[in-house]
Amino acid sequence: MKIGAYFKDNLYKLFVFIFCYVFNLLIFFAFKVDKSVILSSSFLYLLCFLLILFIPYFRKKKFYDNLLANIASLDKSYLVLETLSKPEFYEGELLVSALYEINKSMNENVRFIEEHMQDFKEYIEMWIHEVKIPLSTLVLISNNHKDQFDKKTKLQLKRLEDYVDQVLYYVRSENAEKDYLIKETDLSKVIKNVGLKNMDDLLENKIDYIVENVQYKILTDSKWLEFILGQIMNNSIKYRRNIDNSYIKIFVQEAQEKTTLVIEDNGIGIKKSDLKQVFDKSFTGENGRNTNQSTGMGLFIAKNMCKKLGHKIEIESKYNEYTRVYITFAKNKYYDVLK
Repeated sequence: MKIGAYFKDNLYKLFVFIFCYVFNLLIFFAFKVDKSVILSSSFLYLLCFLLILFIPYFRKKKFYDNLLANIASLDKSYLVLETLSKPEFYEGELLVSALYEINKSMNENVRFIEEHMQDFKEYIEMWIHEVKIPLSTLVLISNNHKDQFDKKTKLQLKRLEDYVDQVLYYVRSENAEKDYLIKETDLSKVIKNVGLKNMDDLLENKIDYIVENVQYKILTDSKWLEFILGQIMNNSIKYRRNIDNSYIKIFVQEAQEKTTLVIEDNGIGIKKSDLKQVFDKSFTGENGRNTNQSTGMGLFIAKNMCKKLGHKIEIESKYNEYTRVYITFAKNKYYDVLK
């Protein structure tokens, strides 16, 4: 609480004091009051004015300084009401009471919105599961009657299935801790499942799928990791180059405290100016503007899920040469004891 601003706000009191003081002097002079009495009364008058002006200032200063300091130090400033002590002046009581009512109203509105959001998420999840049944049936029929379904139709079914999965995982990502279970997982098995799921796309686009040195046990949730790897592989397939030796290579870099999975491709790569934003929501970059298949959501969801699982995901690329995605799994001794 700045004294200059406080004084400016109470400037009217100074004008009232000057007016009353001058009026009082005129009365003293009119009745020919002794000068010593005038000086004494003037001193008392000035002292009373200063006390009336500054006692409220010092009473309020502690409260408002504490309020501002707590707001600045809190990550969630709306919790400031919980940090305030009871004010010793009436205006402060009014402020605290108003803050309490505002906070109460905000909590009620947040709770209302959260309940509606939860209902919406549950509806979307239910809808997706219902949609996946006929979609899976269509995929199965297309595989069993290949002569009746051309490659373009099968490709569109695969894309539709991938987008439905992406919506489901995005909806769940806000409360992923309720859906995943971290345990010791066979990394090679996860990579094999991802390869099998994308086998048709790999064959269709003549992309070599190279897997080396992945016989490791890691701590993760296999279902979520398969989804994350699937998003990365979809990007590698989507942004391939029209060359004879296209490949996606997966291998592990082992260290004492961590295991790093590397997914490398020799596709069109990512421009340096786009690298910092590839994990941003809905960011498609230069490559996305050149294709109508990009949503900018795959890597965003993958990044979000890696964070929740305790993994680290990074990416490096050289345009028209390669892209490498690194997923690092920490070795936690606590989990080693529980496994």
